[in-house]
Amino acid sequence: MAQQKLRKQETLAMRKRLIGQSCRLFYSDDPVKIVRARGQYLFDENNQRYLDCISNVHHVGHCHPKITEAAAAQMDLLNTNSRFLHDNIVLYADRLAASLPEKLCVFYFVNSGSEANDLALRLAQQFTQHQDVIVVDHAYHGHLMSLIDISPYKFRKLAGQKEWVHVAPLPDTYRGIYRETHPNPGQAYADTVKDLIEDVHKKGRKICAFFAESLPSVGGQIILPQGYSAKVAEYVHSAGGVYVADEVQTGFGRVGSHFWAFQLQGEDFCPDIVTLGKPMGNGHPLACVATTKEIADAFTANGVEYFNTFGGNPVSCAIGLAVLDVIKEEDLRGNAMTVGAHLKDLLTKLQTRHQMIGDVRGVGLFVGLELVKDREQRTPATECAALVVKRLKEEDRIFVSTDGPWESVLKFKPPLCFSMEDAELVAQCIDRILTAAATENINLPNNTCINCKREQK
Repeated sequence: MAQQKLRKQETLAMRKRLIGQSCRLFYSDDPVKIVRARGQYLFDENNQRYLDCISNVHHVGHCHPKITEAAAAQMDLLNTNSRFLHDNIVLYADRLAASLPEKLCVFYFVNSGSEANDLALRLAQQFTQHQDVIVVDHAYHGHLMSLIDISPYKFRKLAGQKEWVHVAPLPDTYRGIYRETHPNPGQAYADTVKDLIEDVHKKGRKICAFFAESLPSVGGQIILPQGYSAKVAEYVHSAGGVYVADEVQTGFGRVGSHFWAFQLQGEDFCPDIVTLGKPMGNGHPLACVATTKEIADAFTANGVEYFNTFGGNPVSCAIGLAVLDVIKEEDLRGNAMTVGAHLKDLLTKLQTRHQMIGDVRGVGLFVGLELVKDREQRTPATECAALVVKRLKEEDRIFVSTDGPWESVLKFKPPLCFSMEDAELVAQCIDRILTAAATENINLPNNTCINCKREQK
């Protein structure tokens, strides 16, 4: 039976009626109905093409033929749960192990980044027999209750901070407490974690884990200062805890120079637990926890079987293997490094032309453009960022979104097949939008950035 086709307004009406309204759409004032995709492009019901700078999940490109072929072939042959012996799960684990430091050699497969982070928390608490967790401010680790509890981005809007959760400053060298002029911001920010551990101990509590994204994304596309992670790991280990690196957004070569973002912190740093997710299945639900034998053995010793119905099933692992193949065969790490550097350079040049561009930061195809009302005060330009996102969509058919505590950072995490021409188009369009906005002669409220004048019409 052919699938029923709905007009856009029918789809929207049914969604409002049937889907929870907390599940928000991109561009909710005027949603785009996407019906197909290929590579770095999305197409609406009128066959209009949009450049996708948002979908970091579709890591090697939307609907990559090698991924869909691998999925269909395995689906046609067998799909069952991982309690039956099968080659795919062990072959995939072996490939992942080859990309990670030697001590990260035991794997648990799940279906989402949230599941992975929840399991990482269980592993850490079982191994250390402690409960307390340190996280960085503005962090987001997932939507499960256990993860909302360790995600300041979420819990500050809900029930608040639990007694066993402790929040360290976000290591942001642009607008944080230690900035780019500090001689050693990595050490300075790590010392805030050391101070926090001492405060926890004074309360008679013990540290289970330090939990951090290797590159904080919701926090505003933050690049951790050098030396930070290794020093934090030293302090956390001394306190009897473990270091959990959340690579759900940043793994699998997005940073270009390395396969994993935590490797940017140097060869002397290795987390005790790493969580993987979004890009693993190129849109298929696939995630994983990698850890040490010692931590895995402690989890086994509790006597309770860990079982995940769909985690590591033959189809998921076939897709995961195909993603690894495409990354290597198409040198997508090299592309991320080359195109990402070009995009960052183009945006940095725009900074000399537009006063509202306060900072350009990033590595590989993980790039942030922070907009400010005043460069000296670094006042977030939230309205301006929203304006740029809106006009890129409406005038140029480019999808970009914002992040950061004030939604003032334009974030770029496109599929890794993003091209040099795509980067140039994005920069040209942003330049045009900011130039046009700056030349409008409209009186503004005192708290509105000059480049947002267009919104006052």
